[in-house]
Amino acid sequence: MQMREAAERVLFGVTLDEKLSLAPAGLSDDAPGTAIAVPDAPGRPEELRIGAKGVRAEFPGTNKLDDERERGRMLHFLANHELLAAELMALVLLRFPEAPREYRAGVYEAMREEQMHARMYLRRMNECGVHFGELPLNDYFWRLVAPMETPMDFVTRLNLTFEQANLDFSKHYAGLFRQVGDGATAAVLDKIYHDEIGHVGHGMRWFRKWKKQGETDWKAFNQSLVFPFSAARAKGLAPFNAEGRREAGLDEDFIRELEVCEQSRGRTPVIHWFNPNAELETAAHRRGQPFHPRKAHLAMEHDAELVTLALSRRDDLVLVREMPSQAHLAYLQRAGFQLPEFGDIGSVGQRKLGGLRPWAWSQDASDFLAPFRESVPPSIPWQWQEALPEAWLSKAIGIDLLERLGVEQRGVICSDRETVLQQLDALLENGTVLIKGNHGCAGRDQLKVDSPERGKIDEWLESALTRHGSVVIEPWCDRIADFSALYEMDAAGARLLGMSVMENDARGGFVASRVAPKWASLLDREIAEFLFREGAVMAWYQERIPALLAELLPGYIGPLGVDAMVFRNSDGHLDWTPVVELNVRATMGRVALELLAKSRPGAIGELRFRRKEDLCADEVENLASGSLEGGSVLLTDPAKADAFLVQWSVQLATT
Repeated sequence: MQMREAAERVLFGVTLDEKLSLAPAGLSDDAPGTAIAVPDAPGRPEELRIGAKGVRAEFPGTNKLDDERERGRMLHFLANHELLAAELMALVLLRFPEAPREYRAGVYEAMREEQMHARMYLRRMNECGVHFGELPLNDYFWRLVAPMETPMDFVTRLNLTFEQANLDFSKHYAGLFRQVGDGATAAVLDKIYHDEIGHVGHGMRWFRKWKKQGETDWKAFNQSLVFPFSAARAKGLAPFNAEGRREAGLDEDFIRELEVCEQSRGRTPVIHWFNPNAELETAAHRRGQPFHPRKAHLAMEHDAELVTLALSRRDDLVLVREMPSQAHLAYLQRAGFQLPEFGDIGSVGQRKLGGLRPWAWSQDASDFLAPFRESVPPSIPWQWQEALPEAWLSKAIGIDLLERLGVEQRGVICSDRETVLQQLDALLENGTVLIKGNHGCAGRDQLKVDSPERGKIDEWLESALTRHGSVVIEPWCDRIADFSALYEMDAAGARLLGMSVMENDARGGFVASRVAPKWASLLDREIAEFLFREGAVMAWYQERIPALLAELLPGYIGPLGVDAMVFRNSDGHLDWTPVVELNVRATMGRVALELLAKSRPGAIGELRFRRKEDLCADEVENLASGSLEGGSVLLTDPAKADAFLVQWSVQLATT
């Protein structure tokens, strides 16, 4: 018997006995024959035919491992995988007769081992009362691997993807079955695990021979994969097994990169993009000029980019300007984050998408994400959007909301120097005045004025009016508390998700956002009693404001934040305004709220921006010593930060 004959029997045999009958080891390969075309499916008896509607196993949790029927269903799924692997290896031998003889010999021995694996699964499955073929069989492996054009395709798709993922699964489940006393199933999985190490090792040796010389294994592996394959599929849905990969001969760089690599495995990914300078970009677009960010603006884009971890899920894709380091992603993973996929715009490819979610729909986001407008099915609400109206990304939208609420206006919009100076003179009679650029955010582009001296005011005002087109002028308040109501808006209206308490600096710039299961617990008692008794605060944010948002922002889909403040008026009594600003975009308060949902239940969370220059190395290390279960986590990579670090802290709530 020749190797070709054995391969033909495995691939085209129409009985299970024929397909799983082991040929002798070390058969001659002197007559490999001519290459065959890829058949639509391997030969199978009628009851074992594969198809797209076949059953995909849901592996039992630890509470169901002693359920024989559940175990049998899992083994049924795995037996088909092993049979498919043997058939695909037979296909390699028949499809690529010109491949190196040493390579073909390794594939032949691996094919025999896959036959043995299938036989072991069948035996154990029958003992569980499940018979092969009583459940529909899935053709997923065949559809993805069989169209291979070269042996290199096979190596990357089966050896280095599916079989590498089995290094995680088989080792993990062997241990779980052993824990519940099922030594028989554990022994099968142990045997398969050790054989898979050999298969992955064989694939990696030939991968290194065939890849472009000089490239790292990791880079070459990623470049060789085509959708729907991704490096993330080389990990099993089980704890990551670095030791098994070392035994297979994978290098440390490959192992570290794979451990933190993620990509959607079924759910269509939502694309997230962080564009925190949306208001300033809108101001530049209004002037018909490109936006030239200052150093501080660039630092915000760079240093805070990973706040998108809060807004994304594991299967999502976060587009970044600079890829996070492997070391920092590993740190975040250890801290408890389920990482999304990170990439640049070229990472999207031709995938169907589950939505587009930039920080804000300013012109830069609309232009940047336009190539994917047809990739989101029409049934999904998070479609591509045209840039929002200029007013929606300005102070004016908050003033409009206050007017609709019938609340006395504190701020006045002025678009020329003379009007500003008139308002300034009138307001300065009663105290300090604040002037804000109409498209400023996070306390930027503000001027506090406490005297009528014109020099500094004129210089600042000329620049602000040029950049923003208009400014808001209002009395300076003795503010004692800042908070925010956080919404998600869809076709049904604005839905209140929660509240955050903010900490701002002396200029009104954002410093921190705190969140808790009961947000009033974050306020001083006097302030909380005032807001809930005299202010009837929640009626504003649960009823009055949501009722107006759909009217104010027709057609908008996405996140919203309404900032508010409590202050002491001139006679020393507490007062408040329900709307300081309306942010038609994501906010740091929303980030904090989403991080709280990912953290220890019942905890209090704080998102804080810290200046890098103010921290020594020991302080930075201490800030990065916690996890989502408690303590402090740095979202920003300290080694790469330009100006500041974003810190998330978790502590238990006190009663």
